[in-house]
Amino acid sequence: MTEFTPVDAQVVSRLASEIESNGYAVFENFFTPEQLEQAREYIRAQTSKHNQEYFSIHGIEAMEGSVLASLGGSTTFKQFLSDMYEQVTGSQPPVAERIFPVIRCLQGKSGLKESHFYHFDATAVTALAPVFIPTEGQHCGDLIIFPNVRPVRSSAVLNIAEKAIMHNKLSQKLTAIAVKRGLLKPITVKLVPGNLYLFWGYRSLHSNDQCDPENLRATGLYHFGNPHRESSLARIFLGKNKRKAKLDHDGLRPQT
Repeated sequence: MTEFTPVDAQVVSRLASEIESNGYAVFENFFTPEQLEQAREYIRAQTSKHNQEYFSIHGIEAMEGSVLASLGGSTTFKQFLSDMYEQVTGSQPPVAERIFPVIRCLQGKSGLKESHFYHFDATAVTALAPVFIPTEGQHCGDLIIFPNVRPVRSSAVLNIAEKAIMHNKLSQKLTAIAVKRGLLKPITVKLVPGNLYLFWGYRSLHSNDQCDPENLRATGLYHFGNPHRESSLARIFLGKNKRKAKLDHDGLRPQT
């Protein structure tokens, strides 16, 4: 497994402070050139399997053998995200908490449909690892954030209610229209492969801009620290992506 360098407490504190002030933080050159190229080789192979159209891969087992899976299974990376979780919530995550990795690849005509779906993540900390990002064209799949618009809720019921309001199709469509017309002004982040982008996914309404169909936008997403992990209501009403991918609450394939 690829090894990743531990992140010291001062860096964690600085990154958390930047997220509070700016809405996001950038860990520059997080991946070595060799690690980035390994990730790109994996993505190239996957794009061929999917006929250069949109696809996503959910869970560490589905991306086994890739450097992106290695990051999701890294104990040093988990410790880093645990430290970030403590910064935003004031408490330590449960020992059983796992990183939930997702790969998203926007390309082709189907990729045009995978943008401006504004949402809150289930987890407190979100880390975004760009692998391929277009540098030409009108739309390059920029990260779009309304940062830190809500606190981490102590009530799972309130969290469910907020998501029901913001995640329905009408709300998402209205938000997308308002952004495109300049009525709402979120932060737009240009992504650079090799860097790691961090934000409070639970607290921030976010999405991505569309990507021109002839280009490829490929990212690894790492979600960590569900504040409502033990809530049975949250398990019933949320977690759609894991259920769709036939994964359990921890993002793993159920044992048969």
